[in-house]
Amino acid sequence: MGDPRGFLKHGRELPVRRPVALRLLDWHEVYEPFDKNLLQTQAGRCMDCGIPFCHQGCPLGNIIPEWNDLVHKDRWKEAIDRLHATNNFPEFTGRLCPAPCEAACVLGINEPAVTIKQVEVEIIDHAFEQGWVEPVHPRHTTGKYVAVVGSGPAGLAAAQQLTRAGHAVTVYERADRIGGLLRYGIPEFKMEKRHIDRRIAQMEAEGTIFRTGVNVGVDLPIEQLHSDFDAVVLAGGATKWRDLPIPGRENEGVYQAMEYLPISNRVQLGDIDEPTISAKGKKVVIIGGGDTGADCLGTSLRQGAEIVHQFEIMPRPPEERPDANPWPTYPMIYRVSSAHEEGGERVYSVNTEEFLGKDGKLTGLRAHEVKMVDGRFQKVEGSDFELEADLVFLAMGFVGPETNDLLDKLGVDYTDRGNVSRDDNWGSTVPGVFVAGDMGRGQSLIVWAIAEGRACAAAVDQFLEGSTALPAPVKTTTMPMR
Repeated sequence: MGDPRGFLKHGRELPVRRPVALRLLDWHEVYEPFDKNLLQTQAGRCMDCGIPFCHQGCPLGNIIPEWNDLVHKDRWKEAIDRLHATNNFPEFTGRLCPAPCEAACVLGINEPAVTIKQVEVEIIDHAFEQGWVEPVHPRHTTGKYVAVVGSGPAGLAAAQQLTRAGHAVTVYERADRIGGLLRYGIPEFKMEKRHIDRRIAQMEAEGTIFRTGVNVGVDLPIEQLHSDFDAVVLAGGATKWRDLPIPGRENEGVYQAMEYLPISNRVQLGDIDEPTISAKGKKVVIIGGGDTGADCLGTSLRQGAEIVHQFEIMPRPPEERPDANPWPTYPMIYRVSSAHEEGGERVYSVNTEEFLGKDGKLTGLRAHEVKMVDGRFQKVEGSDFELEADLVFLAMGFVGPETNDLLDKLGVDYTDRGNVSRDDNWGSTVPGVFVAGDMGRGQSLIVWAIAEGRACAAAVDQFLEGSTALPAPVKTTTMPMR
C-alpha cells in the first residue's frame, strides 16, 4: 500500500464534465482531462484490503489493489501490464462498465468508494499515449483455424486470446465495420470510436483476420464454416429487441433505439451527412429508463430536440442503498448520467397503453401511472394522460439472440429463455461450436462479455490442443452481479 492513510486524508474525486451548453454542440466525450497527480492521489485511497471484495465484484477478476498501488507509486508501465493480465480492453470497460467493482469496494461500506474505473481508464489511455500497447505475438502456431462470429466485446476478447495462443483466427461481422454494439450502439459522447480502431489495429498486427459485411449462414454457408474451421465461437450478442405491441405501434415515428442510434453514429463516421431519423425540433418520448434510453436522450438533445420525456415503468430508485440491497451487491439507486444532466424529464411509474396518430403518423401517446401490487404492475385509476410526441424511441432492452439463418442452420439448441444453450465448457449442442457473451448469457454488461470471451477462448484452446494456459475468469454457471 503506497499510502496507508490515503483513504483517511483524501475524499473521492472524479474528472469534471464539460459544461452542458458546450458539449451539446459536439459529439466528443463529456469529461475534461484529469490531472495525473490527482489520479495518483485517488489511487492512493485504495486500502489494499486483506480480502479485496472488488475482485469478487469484477467478473474479470481484475487485480485492482495492485494496479492502484502501482499508479500511486508512478509505476505506470507495470500498472498496464498488471491490468492487461486480466482485461483485454480496459479502454472499453473504463468508459462503459457500471463498475460493480466500486460497489464492492470495502471503503464503500461507509465512505465513497475508490475511483477504480477512473484509474483503469487513465492507465490504458496513458499506455497508448506512451506507445506501450504493442502487438503480442504467439510463441508458436498450432495450425488450427477458429472462426469467431460477431465482433462485439465477447468476440473480440475470444479472438485476441485465441490468436495469442497460436491459432489462426478469423472474425466475421455482418456490419460494415468491426465493433458490434460498441461501434453502432454506443454514442460518440460515451466512447469515441478511435478507441475501437486503435485496438483493432493491434489485433490485426497480432494476426487476427477481420471480415466485415459477411452474414454467416447466408454469405458464408454453414457447410463451408464447418469445413474451413476446426472450431467456431458464436458471439453475436442478444440483439433481438423487446417491442411494445400496443395499438398504434405501426404509426410512422415509433422506432426501436437500435434503429435510431446507429444512424447518428454513421453521421459521426462520415458515412452520411444528415441522419434519416432526427429529433431536431421534435417532441420526443423515450420508453425505457436504462442506459440505452439515456443514449437516446443524449443523442436527441444533440440533434436539437424541442423537448424529451423519458418513461420508466419502475418507481424512482432511492438515493441511498436500501436495506434489501446491502454491500457488496450492486446498489440499485438513483443515478444521473451525463445525458440526464443535459436535459429532458424523467417520468417514473408510468405505462404507455396506446400510440396516437393521424394519417399513419405519430402525434402522441396515451399512458397512465402504475403501482406495484403483489409483485405486479397495477394501473392507478384516474391517472390517465396524453402527451404529444413526434418521435418515440423504444429502449426496453433485448430478449435474446436473433433466431436467424446462422443459428437455425447450425442446429443449436436454445434455453427456456431463448438464449443459445451451452454446457459447462462453453460448448453448444453442436460439436466444435462454442458460445460466449450475450448470445448465451442474455443481455448483460460489457465486463461480462469480455470475461466470457476470455473463458470461452480457454475452453476452445483446451478442445483443440488438449490443454490450455489461457485464463478462464468465469464459469458458465456464474450469475451476474447486477
